[in-house]
Amino acid sequence: MTNYSLKFKKTVLTWRKAIATIITSSLVTTNFAFYPAQAQTTAYCQFTESAKQEKQNLLSSTLKGDREAQRSYQALVNQHTQQLQECRNRTWPQVQAIWLRLYPCDLQAGRLDEIMDRIINRGYNQVYVEVFADGQVLLPMGSNRTAWPSVVRSPGSEKVDLLAQAIQKGHERGLKVYAWMFMMNFGYSYGQRSDRQSVLARNGKGQTSLYFVDNESQVFVDPYNLQAKRDYYQLVNEVARRRPDGVLFDYVRYPRGLGANSVITKVQDLWIYGDSAQQALAKRALNSKGLELIRRYAKKGSLSVADVAAADQLYPQEGEPLWQGRTPPPPLPVPIASPKQELASPTPNAIVLPSAAQRQPRLQWELWQLSVAHAIQGILDFLAVGAWPVQRQGIKAGAVFFPDANQTVGQGYDSRLQPWHRFPTNLEWHAMSYANCGNANCIAALVQKVTKQAPEAQVIPAIAGVWGKTISNRPSLEAQMQAIRTVAPQVRSVSHFAFSWQEPQLDSERKSCQVRRI
Repeated sequence: MTNYSLKFKKTVLTWRKAIATIITSSLVTTNFAFYPAQAQTTAYCQFTESAKQEKQNLLSSTLKGDREAQRSYQALVNQHTQQLQECRNRTWPQVQAIWLRLYPCDLQAGRLDEIMDRIINRGYNQVYVEVFADGQVLLPMGSNRTAWPSVVRSPGSEKVDLLAQAIQKGHERGLKVYAWMFMMNFGYSYGQRSDRQSVLARNGKGQTSLYFVDNESQVFVDPYNLQAKRDYYQLVNEVARRRPDGVLFDYVRYPRGLGANSVITKVQDLWIYGDSAQQALAKRALNSKGLELIRRYAKKGSLSVADVAAADQLYPQEGEPLWQGRTPPPPLPVPIASPKQELASPTPNAIVLPSAAQRQPRLQWELWQLSVAHAIQGILDFLAVGAWPVQRQGIKAGAVFFPDANQTVGQGYDSRLQPWHRFPTNLEWHAMSYANCGNANCIAALVQKVTKQAPEAQVIPAIAGVWGKTISNRPSLEAQMQAIRTVAPQVRSVSHFAFSWQEPQLDSERKSCQVRRI
């Protein structure tokens, strides 16, 4: 038999196996639309209702002690794992993730199995489990060495590790399990600690974010504070010890104010008035005159001609005030003086500068830019603190952000000051594309904005909605994903917010422990 005949025979056998798999599989992808069995299944790698019900029934029997059902259930779980992996490999998006919050009630027998099964049933191959939010951590109470209380605090559950269990249950089904963590928002419980008041971020009015936003669970910290960095570093290390497949950092920003407070237009609006942030700002001065003007500007919120003149008088031996990032204008030419004039000069080392009145407008504008840059750098530095212990262990790290949170607004800036355009490209970029305009165009536009800004970054859009229908004026998930694929075909991963939206009844039961028979 010729080599060509052998190759052809192998091809035929391969196709026979593939067709047999498609016929018996309860999955289908849009890539196989030409096959007649398509009509009996659903797209986006979702399992059929009959396949889901069979798995649910077997789990229910397993929980009642049926050994045979347990073996059948495990075999079906393994089968679905393989089928989903094969389907996702040939179906866009290759990675389809969902955001999940766990509750103490999820410790009940079979509950995590049911949750993970439902995630698989809908075609997801990744899950982002919330492990730090609203001032609580998903760590065992008995070994929780962090600065926050545990989510699970019921008597007898001190050693129960819900995060580790979720990772295990996900891995058993081939799911990649990420730990989703708030970052600069440390939560209400942290803000009530008497020994952490100096850690909180403050604006020029001395306010913390607790009195600035309408959600009291949002308490933001000063990213320059060493205690804040130590507390968060310890938390990240504890989470990384559970070996999730990735860690996602959310709230990598400052709070968003309401109404007019949603835009910052003056230095007092910035969250740089904590002691640590002020000390770090002072260190950005490169000479005494620069330090003097930085202090005056931060304290008063403006810089007067008298302030500039006072700094010149205090430090006549220095030229232009200097601080990091400042490039002063070239000095004025100094006229050649006669020997008699030089002898008569009271300050022979003084540097000739334009008048204080001439220099004041530019100096005030540059101090405003310095202050904004200082606030932004604090966010970037804090992100680096969180990401380093994760990446050091070979675990993927990602940053969650709003694509419109880094924009200028008139003469000011969005109060969140989220500098996602400067996030490291070795992180995953999870762009929360939640625009709501009644169709998918504005959502796709946000994704396109991010991919154009950083074509080298791995952009993973996060969208909100449900399958098959519009909700809260948001198009279906299918419509949103199709629009994203049109404008950004290079995107290979998409996430959906959230599991609770898709399973509202189950989510309600899980909150209150009103267990439904499964």
